[in-house]
Amino acid sequence: MTHSGNPLAGHPLARRTVITGIGAGVAAGAIGAMPAQAATAVATEGGEIWSSEYWTKKGDIPLWMFRKRIGAPKAGEPARPVVFFVHGSSVTSRVFDLKVPGKGEYSVMNEFARYGFDCWTMDHENYGKSGRTAGNADIASGVEDLKVAAELITRETGQRKFHFVGESSGALRAGAYAMVAPDRIDRLVFAAFTYKGEGSPTLAKRAEQLTYFRSHNMRKRDREMIRSIATRDKPGTSDPAAMEALADVEMVFGDQIPTGTYLDMTANLPVVHPDKVLAPVLLVRGEYDGIATIDDLEQFYNLLPNGDRQFIILPGTAHSVALAINRQLFWHVTRAFLTMPTPIAT
Repeated sequence: MTHSGNPLAGHPLARRTVITGIGAGVAAGAIGAMPAQAATAVATEGGEIWSSEYWTKKGDIPLWMFRKRIGAPKAGEPARPVVFFVHGSSVTSRVFDLKVPGKGEYSVMNEFARYGFDCWTMDHENYGKSGRTAGNADIASGVEDLKVAAELITRETGQRKFHFVGESSGALRAGAYAMVAPDRIDRLVFAAFTYKGEGSPTLAKRAEQLTYFRSHNMRKRDREMIRSIATRDKPGTSDPAAMEALADVEMVFGDQIPTGTYLDMTANLPVVHPDKVLAPVLLVRGEYDGIATIDDLEQFYNLLPNGDRQFIILPGTAHSVALAINRQLFWHVTRAFLTMPTPIAT
């Protein structure tokens, strides 16, 4: 399905259901504003994955959002826990819903929908289907995107607190949002996260272009660059077929991508301060990640104020754990963390 004209013309919010025959859905009031703690992930055997596209606005900027769950929302049903997937610097939200023919499941949104979650994601400003501006879409901009996204999700689900799963600069966006909106956060998963960036060979190399990042709001992002995601740290940790599939869906949006998060990661770290992240946190690092060093993450981990925290290294993976050959390891530890029983206070 394609858009025609201004997707928000005449409406403060527009939504389009992808599966035909479902209808427009129900309002948040109809499904009930259940408290966050009442939402429990219950794995679903079978059942059709329902999906819907949404539009919201950050000022005058249209922002595209996407949702997947098992079955269409129904009035009076128990609340499902919301998990929001936050994309990184060089890709759009398609990284979380990728189809790779003949290679098994690659959509983390499909997988977590089957686990019983209500899965959401978005294209940040200047990415994918969302609006284009003269800005560089830095971390601060991403936080503003998440603020308006959260309001839409609350209207649609009745939930006020969500889980956030961010990869690379998506983890920075989620962490920076958590600092300013702690009441919106249930649990946080930071994959391929960067604290101060000390000892990172990839960031040191990237910093050679710092002058360019300061003077340009967009950078080249071609097919070869997308392929390099699989080979930059440790060839063999991601299937080249997955990178080709990713390039196919990404290049639809052109060969330019914002510089803002690259500038933040090379010149402005830290942008997430651990003492201000109050929610439970899972740090996930790929064994061969060339950006997130163990020492860097340990510093962050040790300063987190919430005792409900974990730091896990996934073997046989590199920077992109979401598209790794061993992506099931990422699914496993994330699901386990998001479904932890509530600790008994002592």
